Amino acid sequence: MADRKTAPVYRTRGPVDGEDWAAVAVALNERMARRRIGQQDLARLSGVSVSTLRELQHGAGRRVQNKTLASIARALEWPDDHLIQVLLSGPPVDDPETAEPIGREILTALARVEDRLTEIVTRLAVVEQAVTRSDEPASS
Repeated sequence: MADRKTAPVYRTRGPVDGEDWAAVAVALNERMARRRIGQQDLARLSGVSVSTLRELQHGAGRRVQNKTLASIARALEWPDDHLIQVLLSGPPVDDPETAEPIGREILTALARVEDRLTEIVTRLAVVEQAVTRSDEPASS
């Protein structure tokens, strides 16, 4: 009788206690809706298959690698560990109304910075127009 090697058995790990795949699904679906991005586009941007995205969107609880969650988070312009944090601690806080006080302060400060940058860009455009006009030769 010939020696036959047995093929290794790979098992897909199911959800682990303390992992909230439903929260990942909620966060993912809300962010995709807010950003108006579909599965195909997110798959392309993240390098994750559409079938994996679909499973995550439905909260199927299929264990995926942290690097997969990081790729999706990055494609949705979140920090790499965002979806991992959601998985381990519940839904994220994206809404300024429900953010913790420190998060609210940061969002307020960022809004002020954004407003100031808009003002600076507008002023620079006016200066650029004035310089361009002064460089033009006078009509005779």
